[in-house]
Amino acid sequence: MSDQILIDGNSLTLDQIHEVAINFKKIAMTEEAKKNVNKCRAYVDKIVSENRIVYGITTGFGKFANIVIDTKDIEELQENLILSHATGVGSFLPINEVRAIQLLRINVLAKGHSGIRLSTLETLIDMLNAEIHPCIPEKGSVGSSGDLAPLSHLALVLLGFGEAEYKGEIISGAEAMKRAGLKPVRLAAKEGLALNNGTQVMTAIACLSLLRAEILCQTADITAAMTVDALLGTPTAFDELIHSVRPHPGQKESAQNLRNLLKNSSLRDSHLNCSNVQDAYSLRCTPQVHGATRQNLRHIRNVLEIEINSATDNPLIFPDQDKVLSGGNFHGEPIAFVSDLLGICVSELANISERRIEQLYNPALNRGLSPFLASRPGIDSGLMIAQFTASSLVSENKVLSHPSSVDSIPTSANQEDHVSMGTIGAVKARNIIENTAYVLGIELMSACQAIEMRQNSIAGNPSIESSQALMAVLKDFRNKVKTLEKDRIMYDDIKIAKKFVESRFVIDKVRYFIELV
Repeated sequence: MSDQILIDGNSLTLDQIHEVAINFKKIAMTEEAKKNVNKCRAYVDKIVSENRIVYGITTGFGKFANIVIDTKDIEELQENLILSHATGVGSFLPINEVRAIQLLRINVLAKGHSGIRLSTLETLIDMLNAEIHPCIPEKGSVGSSGDLAPLSHLALVLLGFGEAEYKGEIISGAEAMKRAGLKPVRLAAKEGLALNNGTQVMTAIACLSLLRAEILCQTADITAAMTVDALLGTPTAFDELIHSVRPHPGQKESAQNLRNLLKNSSLRDSHLNCSNVQDAYSLRCTPQVHGATRQNLRHIRNVLEIEINSATDNPLIFPDQDKVLSGGNFHGEPIAFVSDLLGICVSELANISERRIEQLYNPALNRGLSPFLASRPGIDSGLMIAQFTASSLVSENKVLSHPSSVDSIPTSANQEDHVSMGTIGAVKARNIIENTAYVLGIELMSACQAIEMRQNSIAGNPSIESSQALMAVLKDFRNKVKTLEKDRIMYDDIKIAKKFVESRFVIDKVRYFIELV
C-alpha cells in the first residue's frame, strides 16, 4: 500500500525513519522478509528439538553462558531475560525517539538472522502502527551488549508488562495492548535475546538528531549571512577563489551559500566604499567552521545508514550455512564515536553563532548600531540578556561535548569488559542540538532587529534592504515575532525563534529565491 513503508531489514532510510517517527507513517513487512524470518525460526526450532547446546537458545546469558537450560524452562528463561533486564531509570524518552527505536528493532529482526517468530514480529509491527509507545527510561544503557536495559523496557509491553503511552495517556502495558485489540506474547526460544540485544536505542536517537543537525547546518548559513549584512560586513572572505585553494567540499558549499544569500543586497551596496577590509573571525571564517560541520555530518550519515540496516544482536543465525555464531555486532562503538562527533561539531555552530551575536550587541564592534540593539538605550536593555542565555547554552554544550566513547566500565562479572557508552553519547548529542537551535534562534532575532535598525539609520531610508532571500526570511519571521520597539517579555519570542530555525520552512523560503546547498 502506498500509505505504508515496506520493511525488509536491508533498505530502510533516514527519511523513512523520519516519516515513521515524526509523521506516524505505518509500516508493513515485505513477503521476502517474512520468508527469511520463517526460515530462521524453523532453524531455531530444529536446534531446540535436537537438544543442541547453543548460546542464547539453550543456555543462559552473559556470565551464565555455560549453564544449559532444560527444554521445559526455555520459555521462562526468555521472559526472565526481559523482566530482569528492564532496569532503566530517569525520564522517559520522547515519543518520536521511541517510535524510531521500535522501527529499527523491527527492521533488524526482519533481516532473518535473529530467530524470532513471525507472529511475534508482526505483533511488534501492530504495536507501532496502533501507536502503542512503550515507556523507555533514558538512562541505564552502557552500549554493550547493545542497549539491553532500554530495549527490555520496549519488550516489556509486548509481553503485557511495563508502561506505555497510548492516545496521550500513560497506562500499563497490558491495558495498552488490550485497548488496541492486541494480545501480549509468550516468548519462545531465542526471542528474548532477539528483542533486547542490539544498538537500536542509541542509533534511533542519533538518527533523529542527525536529521535535526542537517537542518541547523543549512539554517546557520542563513543566520550568519543576515548577521554579516547587518554588521556591514564584507563578502570578500566568501570569494570562490579563496575556497578553491582549500577545497574542502563543505567549506566550498557554505561559502557558496553565503555568496548567494548576500548577492544583490542594497544594504551591502550602501557601504561599498567603506574602509572595512576584513571582519572578525566569527564572520570571516564562517565557511570554514560551518563547512567542517557539514563534512562531519556526512560521515555520521554514512555510519548511521549502515547501522540501521545491520544485524546487531547475538548470537546471529545463518540457516543456509547451518551456523549459529556468537560475535560482537551489539557493541555500540561505531555509533558511540559518531554520536560524540555529532555533539562536538554541532556545538561549534552554536559557539560561532554566539560570537556573531556579540558582534551585533557590542557598541565597540557593531559599527554604529544601538548597544544591545535597544531602541532606547538605558531605558531599554534590548537583547542584552538574550546573549546571557546563548552564552549559558554554549557553555553547557562545551561540557556535554566531552566524549562518552572514551569511557568504559566492566560489567557482567568482567564478561562484558569493554563497553561503548554510545547511548549516553547519543542523548548528549540530542541535548547539544536542542541548545544550538536556541542559540541560532537568538542570532536570527538579533540579525532581524539589526537589519531593521540599519535600514532606518542609513539616511533614514528603509528602502535599503538586505538581499531578496534574506528579506523574505525577515518578513516571515516578523509574522511570528514582532520588532523589539521597547522592552518586553521575550522568552516566548526565543521559543518561537528556535522553532523557526529548526524547521525546514526557512530553508524552503530561501530556496524560492536562490540555490542553497
